[in-house]
Amino acid sequence: MFIDIVTIFPGVFEGFLVESMLRRAQDKGLVKIRTRDLRDFTTDRHRQVDDYPYGGGKGMILKPEPLFYAVEAIKEENSGEESRVILLSPGGEVFSQSKARALSCQKHLILLCGHYEGVDERVRDVLIDQEISIGDYVLTGGEVPAMVVIDAVVRLLPGLLSDDAKDEESFEEGLLEYPQYTRPSEFKGMKVPEVLLSGNHARIKKWRWQKSLEFTAARRPDLLKENTD
Repeated sequence: MFIDIVTIFPGVFEGFLVESMLRRAQDKGLVKIRTRDLRDFTTDRHRQVDDYPYGGGKGMILKPEPLFYAVEAIKEENSGEESRVILLSPGGEVFSQSKARALSCQKHLILLCGHYEGVDERVRDVLIDQEISIGDYVLTGGEVPAMVVIDAVVRLLPGLLSDDAKDEESFEEGLLEYPQYTRPSEFKGMKVPEVLLSGNHARIKKWRWQKSLEFTAARRPDLLKENTD
């Protein structure tokens, strides 16, 4: 997989991309991730990427030209590969595990990091294939959402994690994960549930399923509703 990140703050990604699982995925050749400075695709000497909105209003809007030129140049570099262009912005569909799975099947993702008061509407109308939000709150820009999408997608690439590890994670079956314990078996009077020490795998599996249901019902009842509708 190839992932191109178009941003006006490429330095934000420097530490993120060279640590933990993302580094392993790149070292194993499973993904190549590149940051692209949007200002490199401007045509004026001031490298301007934003401007005032027509009709008045507060704030600045990302101009269409640099975003179009960036996507066109990146696609040309990856000729022959089908690219999916994604805008990270509050107006998109809320990101989910199912969307991460779908994106993990793509060969090339181009992530556009929104900023300021948004983007010129012609970008939405013509340039992008999908718009993603990571939640109903305000962030400085699309860089953090882009990191969330990359992390969730890359960990699903074949060859990085075992199938068993991925299958048991939260949201894979529409439920939160069951509680986990490790040694010592007793700490400050708090004991690990007896069933987990029993060695009876059938009992453990049943207990974990019940706890997943309980946790989800108590903390995210909306997930249970989604899976029963």
